[in-house]
Amino acid sequence: MDGIFTGGCQCGAVRFRAEKLGRPSICHCRMCQKAFGSFFGALVTADHAHLTWTRGQPSLFRSSAKVKRGFCNKCGTPLTYHVGEHIELAIGAFDHPELIEPQVQVNHDKRLPWIDHLFEKPAATSPEMEAFFASVVSNQHPDHDTAVWPPEEE
Repeated sequence: MDGIFTGGCQCGAVRFRAEKLGRPSICHCRMCQKAFGSFFGALVTADHAHLTWTRGQPSLFRSSAKVKRGFCNKCGTPLTYHVGEHIELAIGAFDHPELIEPQVQVNHDKRLPWIDHLFEKPAATSPEMEAFFASVVSNQHPDHDTAVWPPEEE
């Protein structure tokens, strides 16, 4: 995928710009489940030559003898997966993750036993839930680059 893709962590301390992306995937391995705190990790390959850290840098954790994982050391957002010279970026960390649809599942045999039926579950909503979510004021960095973050208080 060619184009300009930006993203970063939840608090805005780490931001990136990627111009060439490769294969988007989801990984079901237990390390990805734990690293993302989720049912799987969604990642897309990136080209080091076309990846720029525009604010801060991810901290690295060696999750195995072969893999390092990058994250924001201020808010904990998972950002990268490194094996050798290979790097992948967390799809959920992009400003527009809807543009990066996973094309393949990795470690499919390690998936949680109920994952194939997850989206058959009913959606839960109520006026009270809608009112609560409408009242939430986010402290997250917005889904676009900013010159200064957090905003200067007046």
